[in-house]
Amino acid sequence: MLRALIAFCLLVLTGLSSPAAAQDLQTLLQTHADEVAKPGRQSVDVVIDDLMASGLPQVQEFLERWQAREVVQDEATGLFYYADPLTDIDSGQPVTLTDASLSAIKPNGGVRKVIGGALVQFQLSDPDIAKRTEALNAIARAPSGDQIEPLEASLQGETDAALLARKQGVVDMLKARYGETTEVRVAAIENLAGGVSVEARATLNQILATTAGVARDLPQGVNIARVLTLGKDLTEAEAFGRLVDAGLTPARISNAAIKEALAAHIDGGAVAGIPVHDLGTLDRRFEAYARLADQGLVPPTVTDDQAAATMAQYQFYETYAEPDAEVTAAALRVLDSIERSVAINQTADLALDAISLASIYFLAAIGLAIIFGVMGVINMAHGEFIMMGAYTGYVMQQIIPDYTLSLVVALPVAFAVTFGAGVAMERLVIRHLYHRPLETLLATFGISIALQQLAKNIFGTQARPLTSPGWLDGALVFNEVVQISYIRIAIFVLALIFLGLILFILNKTRLGLEVRAVTQNPGMAASMGINPDRINMLTFGLGSGIAGIAGVAIGLYAKVTSEMGADYIVQSFMTVVVGGVGNVWGTLAGASMIGSLQKGIEFLNPSNTLAAQTYMILFIILFIQFRPKGIVALKGRAAEA
Repeated sequence: MLRALIAFCLLVLTGLSSPAAAQDLQTLLQTHADEVAKPGRQSVDVVIDDLMASGLPQVQEFLERWQAREVVQDEATGLFYYADPLTDIDSGQPVTLTDASLSAIKPNGGVRKVIGGALVQFQLSDPDIAKRTEALNAIARAPSGDQIEPLEASLQGETDAALLARKQGVVDMLKARYGETTEVRVAAIENLAGGVSVEARATLNQILATTAGVARDLPQGVNIARVLTLGKDLTEAEAFGRLVDAGLTPARISNAAIKEALAAHIDGGAVAGIPVHDLGTLDRRFEAYARLADQGLVPPTVTDDQAAATMAQYQFYETYAEPDAEVTAAALRVLDSIERSVAINQTADLALDAISLASIYFLAAIGLAIIFGVMGVINMAHGEFIMMGAYTGYVMQQIIPDYTLSLVVALPVAFAVTFGAGVAMERLVIRHLYHRPLETLLATFGISIALQQLAKNIFGTQARPLTSPGWLDGALVFNEVVQISYIRIAIFVLALIFLGLILFILNKTRLGLEVRAVTQNPGMAASMGINPDRINMLTFGLGSGIAGIAGVAIGLYAKVTSEMGADYIVQSFMTVVVGGVGNVWGTLAGASMIGSLQKGIEFLNPSNTLAAQTYMILFIILFIQFRPKGIVALKGRAAEA
């Protein structure tokens, strides 16, 4: 009685008060006190409609706290408060109640879902872009027709261009499914053309969803997607199964089941009047089974001829769940255009991946190409120079905590470290093994194992992180299909820089002139005053130094371990051999071919990377059979080797 009186007094005061005083959420809630205190899935809509229509600024917070079960009611007065701490709903000021009996309001999951739908309208225009984005994501996850109006209303005040475009896209998707007229829906569907978003494709696929049907004649008044041809669109087994599912024919019984049924109904040495010794043929067994079926003793079955005759009497088709043929025609047309755009973008994305992988292979192989071209040495330890470069980058990050500065420092330091290691290796081992390729191969292979073990002793067996700077985080996103990480872009740029630098050294410097001379004809170069021994030493050091820089770049996205060099040595050798030994442009061409080939095979067989590697090696073997000197053949000693 007291609660009713208080509610009546509040209503009277509301009617007599000024407009400013009318902005009272508590008063509005008292008109729906029972529904607010014990909300139900069916009754909560009335409360929310009145709250939304009131325009009160407190409504959003109340809905959020109500959904979060943070609203309580004073059982004595019926007034509502926020809990923890107890707070007035309108003023937001703390409240102290004596002798109050508070009961928590706990809306169930269905009610909370309805409240969440109402909150979306507020969140679509929230100053926080994260909340606006989450509200839009909520609509996209659970679309409904009543979301069109609030979403359209939020477009005018949207300040973020990307979010505005996505909002407009979601509006078109909602109208495509829930528009009031055919014209509105078709226009919305046409607006989706040209995009590649998964959400747009999902919307169109939902419109084009079909159900299978079977009838003697095609039904009238339904939107038929296609008529299925037996043997082309539908196998006989599938067609017969649809007839069975529709109750138009009895199911077939297997031969084993027929034998079991006949054995179970043997009576006096016969089954349904047919002697057991006469059941040796399939036709007689079917005859006996048919007699049992006529007597109701076993389920009926059909023969192949009966099944074929039955299937010939029916039409098999698919109908759209969407009854409007104009809408489905527009959806089918736009979906085809989107699928073409997706295919084009997938090709572009695959090309970017291939270019990125080619950049990595070029960096890993260019040093090996220079060494092999000038010296004719197969350096099996080349991968370990890549590993040394990666570990150098890791050490620099331990010394210099700024990732950008440590990366800048790591590149020249890695070059210096691996250059020195390469010179030492050439002076101590390689120079004694010239013109002895087998011994050189075995010696460098042994050195690679020794360097791996040394790295394990120093850094352990666990992978070490080589963290990229923050400005390399993320990816350059063109759309939902095409994107490339900033790290791979950086590696591509680094590969271009090194391509230009190496070409400059080889073509514009005295060292480059001497290297080319020794590569082409070492005897003539020596007679002209060039020291081939010195050139070999510098070349080996240069190739090793470039491998060290490649190791820093590769370590930014790959694991840094003592075995990481082994992951790239095979591809490096393939790049050099396919491109043409000792030639910068050949190495670039080889890296491009192998990178594109590997990505193409992985695209066709994404679940088996080992198979992709195998196919790639087989292709390269065949390629070498037809062009043994590589894409860009080199004249001189390297070519003869």
